[in-house]
Amino acid sequence: MRIGINGCGIAGPTLAYWLQHDGHEPVLFEKAPALRTGGYVIDFWGIGYDIAERMGVLDRLHERGYRFEEVRMVDDDGAVNARMSVDALAQMTGGRFVSIPRGDIARTLYEACGDVDTRFGRHFTALEEKPDGVEVTLDDGSTEQFDLVIGADGLHSAVRRLMFGDVDVEHDLGACVAAFRLKGYARRDENTYVMHNVPERQVARVALRNDETLFLFVCRSSLVETMPTAVPEIRATLHDVFGGMGWEVDEILAKLNDGEDLYFDSVSQIRLGGWTKGRTALVGDAAACVSFLAGEGTGLAMAEAYVLAGELHRAEGDHEVAFRRYEERLSGFLADKQKSATRMLGFFVPKSQLGVKARDWMVSLAAKPIFAKLLAGDTVRDDIELPHYEG
Repeated sequence: MRIGINGCGIAGPTLAYWLQHDGHEPVLFEKAPALRTGGYVIDFWGIGYDIAERMGVLDRLHERGYRFEEVRMVDDDGAVNARMSVDALAQMTGGRFVSIPRGDIARTLYEACGDVDTRFGRHFTALEEKPDGVEVTLDDGSTEQFDLVIGADGLHSAVRRLMFGDVDVEHDLGACVAAFRLKGYARRDENTYVMHNVPERQVARVALRNDETLFLFVCRSSLVETMPTAVPEIRATLHDVFGGMGWEVDEILAKLNDGEDLYFDSVSQIRLGGWTKGRTALVGDAAACVSFLAGEGTGLAMAEAYVLAGELHRAEGDHEVAFRRYEERLSGFLADKQKSATRMLGFFVPKSQLGVKARDWMVSLAAKPIFAKLLAGDTVRDDIELPHYEG
């Protein structure tokens, strides 16, 4: 089958890889003019790690990733309030994890697809289902015919909107997140994730290779009067919300104009009653975004893509059967992951100074493996068996 995929982030290339593996003809479309890079650093483990192993890309991910040693919470003066060794996570995952910028995972997955047909700078603007396929209209006015269409275009999915209209399925979890990279920042703590909190706000940094530093900002949504879109608006919002926080924050904000890959968005989940309609389906954040707070969104997006491709193969191309099995296999699992993520807001941005101190106390406890399992065991564990689809 010829299958059009809108989106070339995490789910899109993963799906394209497995569709190619099973003899289909995927075509990737990406609105951006080139593969997106950057993004914040994530801890990659669990079901996504298992799929990456089956794709043969684990060695490359570890080459591009990091093995951080410590998470450190600091006060206004940079003194350490709490610290936690990453050894606890290593023990809980059996060493099967790596910390890596999201963009580097996307690049690795895309490279695994080889010479897959990719159209950068193009995206879907209309869909018309026909008896034998779907006619897609692109942003340049041209049309193409596909047997199936898949929306892998993220939280603000255009394909989802074309499928279901402007339905309200984006649930704000009460926070916003921003990130950017900077070369030559003088303060570096190698192999350490350093964060500073005041009530309702957090700023963190992590040293990367090539003299780069990644900065992450998280705040409660109530502090953002209007969601910014253009880069100058994002910079102004970050100054307004985070200025005067203490620690190195004003120094970091002064470097905003020099940074790269400036990103800003709400922390939201997508909750849909179903991810398919006719010959069109959704995967990844477009279908069931669990949010930045979940810590496993990348792996879950890979799982959705893997299962969708596998069920298409198992159903011998019968998309109605495959789509139904895809939803049945994953809907409950992802709903549980979304519920778990909603409990993490207080960890990232506690509402009060007492809450900050309580969070730091919990982090100190989690430095001991026995407490780490009690505090984070449900988050790290994936209660699902990954199918094996024979190809």
